[in-house]
This record gives sequence, C-alpha cells and structure tokens, in this order.
Amino acid sequence: MIRHNTENGSVNVSTGVYTDIAGTAASNCFGVKGMAARSVTDGVYHLLRKESMSKGVRVEFHEDDTISIDLHIMVDHGVNLTAVANSIISEVRYVVTKCTGTQVRAVNVYIDSMSIG
Repeated sequence: MIRHNTENGSVNVSTGVYTDIAGTAASNCFGVKGMAARSVTDGVYHLLRKESMSKGVRVEFHEDDTISIDLHIMVDHGVNLTAVANSIISEVRYVVTKCTGTQVRAVNVYIDSMSIG
C-alpha cells in the first residue's frame, strides 16, 4: 500500500487497485488474449476471466514509493512478441502513473501462453 499526502489529507492506494489497473491496461493492448494464471492442479496456464484478471498481476512496493509490476499474459498466435511486450510496458506504466500518481520502476511481461486459432 502506498500513501499519497495532499493538502486536503491522505489517500491510501492498495495492491488491488494497482493489479486491477495494470491488468485492464495490459488486456486492452493489441495482441493480448488476456491475463494468464498457472493451475496448481495440472500445471497448465489458463486464460483468466475479467473478474479474476488480477491473479495474473503481481505488484512489488519499494521503499522510495515506486512499484514494480509483473504481468503474466496470453497472446494471440502470429503477433510480434517484442512489439506486444513493448506496447504493454508503455501502456501499463502510463496508465498506472496517470491513475494513481505512483511512479512505476519496472514492468515485467511474462508471455506464458499463445492462443492458436
């Protein structure tokens, strides 16, 4: 949780806010099928529904009030993986900073699966 102090008081931003914003921003990028999570039972990566997409996002808080975000995604077949990853990094960094005022130290994109068909 990060606290932002203003002249009117303070605002606490929880982990859930960051995971929802980052997951939504990443899912809206071209070539992204959705967020992915590894199943504990069978070890296979599954596409997450919109209501549980934050399971594919991990946020780490740093002492200098910055955050690092790890995203586990599933992409469409035939897309340029480098272009998709760079687009996600740029979009997530911009949207999280714009919505919360928190500086993003790093966005790490893990392409866990590719959708074929």
